Amino acid sequence: MLLKVHTFSRKVFSSLLHCPGLGVTCLGMGKSLIQQLPCRNFHVSCQRCTMMPSWVIDRYGKNDVLRFTNNMMFPLINFPNEVIIKVHAASLNPIDVNMRSGYGAAAIRMKRDPLHITSTGSEFPLTLGRDVSGVVMECGLDVKYFRPGDEVWAAVPPWKQGTLSEFVLASGNEISKKPRCLSHTQAASLPYAGLTAWSAIRLAGGLNQDNCSNKRVLIFGAAGGVGTFAIQLMKAWGAHVTAVCSQDASELVKRLGADDVIDYKSGSVEEQLKTLPLFDFILDNVGGSTEKWAPDFLKKWSGATYVSLITPFLVNMDRLGVADGMLRTGMTFGSKTFKHLCKGVHYRWAFFAPSGPYLDEIADLVDAGKIHPVIDQVFSFSDVPKAFQKMEEGHARGKTLQTEGILTVILEGFSTNSYAGSAQLTAEQSVDVKTDGVSSRIQTTTDILQYDCIFFLLLFPAFMLIGQSVVPRCSHDLLIPDSF
Repeated sequence: MLLKVHTFSRKVFSSLLHCPGLGVTCLGMGKSLIQQLPCRNFHVSCQRCTMMPSWVIDRYGKNDVLRFTNNMMFPLINFPNEVIIKVHAASLNPIDVNMRSGYGAAAIRMKRDPLHITSTGSEFPLTLGRDVSGVVMECGLDVKYFRPGDEVWAAVPPWKQGTLSEFVLASGNEISKKPRCLSHTQAASLPYAGLTAWSAIRLAGGLNQDNCSNKRVLIFGAAGGVGTFAIQLMKAWGAHVTAVCSQDASELVKRLGADDVIDYKSGSVEEQLKTLPLFDFILDNVGGSTEKWAPDFLKKWSGATYVSLITPFLVNMDRLGVADGMLRTGMTFGSKTFKHLCKGVHYRWAFFAPSGPYLDEIADLVDAGKIHPVIDQVFSFSDVPKAFQKMEEGHARGKTLQTEGILTVILEGFSTNSYAGSAQLTAEQSVDVKTDGVSSRIQTTTDILQYDCIFFLLLFPAFMLIGQSVVPRCSHDLLIPDSF
């Protein structure tokens, strides 16, 4: 009788746990008659659904801090406007190399945890990578413009976990439908550089397709990721573009549309620019001593603008702390703005601003054949450290007036089963290239505030914390990009 009862109990519990055959014991005879049958382990939650492969860092440092793991936590939707993207391709930018070394850690930590609830170092393990092109896997309840299966691209803000993973979490305001004429590998090369150039030209510079015709534009660092995008955008809007780069990159920038090319290695750039007419807009991707004399080549008292992407904001916050760093940066920007305003030109800083609506406009230009991706080299997912090394070597070749190391490094094959092979695509093989439902979206944006003279001293804290505001796609999330 005891044997029958125990056998019945075994069958019931085995069926509940999906583990058939836990054994039979005869209690009446005082000995065991146990037959062990195959039984699989029982887990409350399947590990395959909660973990994913990723490249992370556990501390700031050089290339040896990069670590591959199969146990990175799967991203979870915490807000109704968020989406989970299956990464098909990602790319590296100079900001990824700098973040790996700890650049901007104080400012980014403040953005992640403004109330200082968590301890220092809580951002680790940290995944790098900003650009992504992939497929939407899951959407929050308030995401109306995307659905699972949509091919999208995005630039993830620096204060969020990056894209060098199998999956990444992003806001619905940060993503856009991928240009239909591009592959994922090609699309992943554009978002971060494109949005940075867009912020500098349209928001800080005030240029657009309606007022850019026949404007004279000068671009320093024209062979970099931001520079190559800026050349194509300016030409699409009808401007006359003068590009400053090295001789070996001159053919590339000419093919992208540059009207005049100045080789900084062939002599003084300042002397070469004196032979050309003055400019309406200057985009400086280099900084340093260039800033001292470049604004002299702008047309005075005509609304001409000098925009620099090289700012001391993050460096000051890393070195002096948040409060003192913001104060020092505000004083620096205020004094430079006032000095240049007295000379009859506008002085601006520009920062990357994540924005899905801006990517919508960029996608239209790409599909129209006016903007093409420029890719230096393609790496497999297993070769992420080599990709970082490639990017660092590019910076090492940079000279005073040019950041070489063209352009963007693409990483493809985001699967634990596809860690082999790498293809190369040279810059000379730059790819010649309407998103459904995009035109019906509200894409109204607020332009960046114009910080002139003494008003900047009052508005600077808001500038650093708010940056550019973008009307959201989702009612529960107002996108407020940080100044980065």
